[in-house]
Amino acid sequence: MADPDFLRREIPALRKTVFRLGLSFSFGLDDGGVREALERMQYLFLTSRMPIAPVRDALARDRERYAVVAGPVLGYFPGSVRRGVEKCLRRFGIDHLDVLQLYWLGKMSAFTGAVQEEMARLRQEGKVRALGVSIHDRPRAGRLAEDSILDLLMLRYNAAHPGAERDVFPHLQQRRPAVVAYTATSWRKLLRAPRGWTGRVPSAGDCYRFCLTSPHVDVALCGPRTVAELRENLAALERGPLDAAEMKWMRSFGKAVHG
Repeated sequence: MADPDFLRREIPALRKTVFRLGLSFSFGLDDGGVREALERMQYLFLTSRMPIAPVRDALARDRERYAVVAGPVLGYFPGSVRRGVEKCLRRFGIDHLDVLQLYWLGKMSAFTGAVQEEMARLRQEGKVRALGVSIHDRPRAGRLAEDSILDLLMLRYNAAHPGAERDVFPHLQQRRPAVVAYTATSWRKLLRAPRGWTGRVPSAGDCYRFCLTSPHVDVALCGPRTVAELRENLAALERGPLDAAEMKWMRSFGKAVHG
């Protein structure tokens, strides 16, 4: 059994402690699988491809158990940000989001002064608790970590793409926004051997443990397709953080995958 401090993390911006494996609904987990996941997982990254009923039912039973994360499909203008939030609140029968997240900053959303003002207003109105973005531009993410209204950054971070360790993590100290890692398996590239690799190949669970071994990562998103994958991921976390030998192996494998 892993140390409870590895499995759970207090996130002040969310005003709650959550299981460190977050649930993304992007890959078709069915209603039964979602219900099973919700028994353990609390950080919920809502997407358009998700079963509505089990999530709505869980939120109706115990809203404060879960951290609900969502945002507008496109976040270029203040009106679209507000409409995206209010649509999600109606859809799930809740009165606030734990995180209002702009998606893929610079591509699907814009962090203009007007958008920031609207995000802050939504927080002041109590419709959202925390403000976040997902972002691929790591140097920009580092600057936002140091000085911005953001409470949370969702970053690409995995053994093949560890650049956040250089570009973002050193900038977290002053404000300490929460960090959510996604693409832990590098879109499954880390689950198969690259040409010339003859050693052991990681499981998805190994990839999530790599992310969560970093003290800077609060939550790693996973997107199981089946109940079997869900159970494998949860069981892997019980092994705790990677030890030194496992970390060396994962970094070597990640370099081989990245080419």
